[in-house]
Amino acid sequence: MNLNIHPPLPAKKDFRIGILGSGFIVSDCHLVSYRKAGFNPVAIASRTRENAAKTAARHAIEKVCDTYEQLLDDPTIEVLDIAVPPDRQLALIKAACERKTVKGILAQKPLGMDYAEALQAVECCERAGITLAVNQNMRYDQSVRAAKTLLTNGTIGEPVLATIDMRGIPHWMPWQADLGWVTLRIMSIHHLDCLRYWFGEPVGIFCSTRPDPRTKFPHTDGICTYILEYAGGLRCVVIDDTWTGPAKEGCPGDIGIRWRIEGLNGLAIGDIGWCKDPYTSPSTIRYASKGDATFHEPRWTESWFPDAFAGTMAQLLIALETGREPAISGRDNLHTMALVDAAYLSAAERRMVNPRAIISKT
Repeated sequence: MNLNIHPPLPAKKDFRIGILGSGFIVSDCHLVSYRKAGFNPVAIASRTRENAAKTAARHAIEKVCDTYEQLLDDPTIEVLDIAVPPDRQLALIKAACERKTVKGILAQKPLGMDYAEALQAVECCERAGITLAVNQNMRYDQSVRAAKTLLTNGTIGEPVLATIDMRGIPHWMPWQADLGWVTLRIMSIHHLDCLRYWFGEPVGIFCSTRPDPRTKFPHTDGICTYILEYAGGLRCVVIDDTWTGPAKEGCPGDIGIRWRIEGLNGLAIGDIGWCKDPYTSPSTIRYASKGDATFHEPRWTESWFPDAFAGTMAQLLIALETGREPAISGRDNLHTMALVDAAYLSAAERRMVNPRAIISKT
């Protein structure tokens, strides 16, 4: 069976891409996958020119800009790939919209500091005639795409229960301490968007959180558990555990991200390779339907990090060459942002929250 694990690619691959940011996610993921896919990054700018120059040398990028503004002022750049902390992203989107020179923007998740800020980004791009897509790259993890195929073609039937169980210790960014964020807007946003990709829009979320003992700066969303309710009866249960026991303090660890979809006709179980060592480990899936003697266990060599990042850029380039909406448009991603805000509200007020309430009050 063709599980469609590979993202569609544009016919036109030579759009001139300008990169804003030069950290790990750019140097080890974006640019690695772009070169493999044949895309055309031509300029880079970062908070410091030195870091931008190092990344440019590693990936053969011809132009290093002294500042973000210098790159934004380059009229030959057709696509912006923004990879900066979330509290700095909106200003760069607005600056690009004021210039109206680029055709498309690939923004990082979270699209904004909250739903209201994400809405500003979307509306700014719409007024400027710029196509906005969001780098929700877990949708392009190979096992996640395989699961979507199994749901679409009916292999596992109507979904009844889905779970995601993350027992992992992500590498937190220094800017998170300033924002007071740990998990919901950084890791859980992947899982919430993935569940939307698989099943559509839930009617409610109940979220409970507690601080992570290992993370010393003040925060509320360290360890997160949540339930999504769907009108048809489907329930999704997620544990995002960034503690995992004292795995860094001398105790053996059990690290991983595992998902499971139970349907009326079958079962699919996945294991996300990103949490393993090395982070380039491929994800896996096993699935079976009624009447199967055993599980099907296809394997592949591609991995979420870095290969999925070609998919998020590709969906923007395809939109530019066809005139259609990106697969993960800014407008679509507003529903993910609303779900994240609903999770925070649910945790604070200890009640079920419909994400539509976030949208309606903005």
